[in-house]
Amino acid sequence: MSRSLYAHNYVVWASCMVEVPEVGAFLLGAPKCGTTWLTEVLTQHPEICVSNPKEPNIVASHKGTFGRDDSEPDWVEYADCFNGDGLRIDCSVHAMACPVAPLRVANNWPNARLIICLREPVSRTVSHWNMILDTKEDCENGADWSEFRSAWDDSRLSDDTLYGAAVARWLEHFERDSILLIEANRMRHDASMVLEEVCNHLSISSHSFDLDSVHNANTAADRRPMTVFGRLFRFTASLLPGFIKGPIVRRLLTRGVNVYKMPVLSSKAPAKREITEGQRNLLAKEVNADLALLEESMGFDCSKWHIQ
Repeated sequence: MSRSLYAHNYVVWASCMVEVPEVGAFLLGAPKCGTTWLTEVLTQHPEICVSNPKEPNIVASHKGTFGRDDSEPDWVEYADCFNGDGLRIDCSVHAMACPVAPLRVANNWPNARLIICLREPVSRTVSHWNMILDTKEDCENGADWSEFRSAWDDSRLSDDTLYGAAVARWLEHFERDSILLIEANRMRHDASMVLEEVCNHLSISSHSFDLDSVHNANTAADRRPMTVFGRLFRFTASLLPGFIKGPIVRRLLTRGVNVYKMPVLSSKAPAKREITEGQRNLLAKEVNADLALLEESMGFDCSKWHIQ
């Protein structure tokens, strides 16, 4: 056997011997559904170990809005995303719409608890669209979302809004009672009750959360187009291991500090873009049918979200 073939076979054998880290729950949803806030609050609970960074994007093939990679996860890298004791929660929200994630999670963690954050679909879509345009992420990934119609026709936006189809894929592998659906608006107006429901769903003790200390760093005011220095800073930060970057990020978020607001790293974001009534109606047939699917499969009341 040649050395190169031997080395290849050894790598394959070694990868098969890597132990998949234990994970107890997954926080899913879509961008702009309040998952950043919920993640920051849950870090206060002594019985929870939240993924670090918040979104490892390792288990799912969806690596953010645009990134896609169907290759097998790097379990060693994934294990490094959890530093501490307690129930491990992966907060990679893009896993919800990922077609690969449900089976992969079921195969490795069949008893996992799932928390899915949802928001009124039209406002979520518009907010996500604005975020991408403000950060120019579409251009960086060879797309053009400057027109809403072209953005909606791109499944990388619409799939995150079609909750019913996404949840149906998870229900193929998990029982309905293993999934907790949370409406984003409730986190704003009934946070204590939502957190009590989360604790009950995860079978952990109740906790007195300090909600005043949590700042949502993923708001519209924080979306600013990055300068060349900002992109370089983001790239450099992405190279830092999670155990170094995580504590720094959490401390900054707790203090309400967003370094990307510094003028040298970003410029002022443009005014929020709205969609027309005609563009809203464009979504009606597809979104309403999807909401009906969610209502049927989960018993979740979507009546106020239907597009009239």
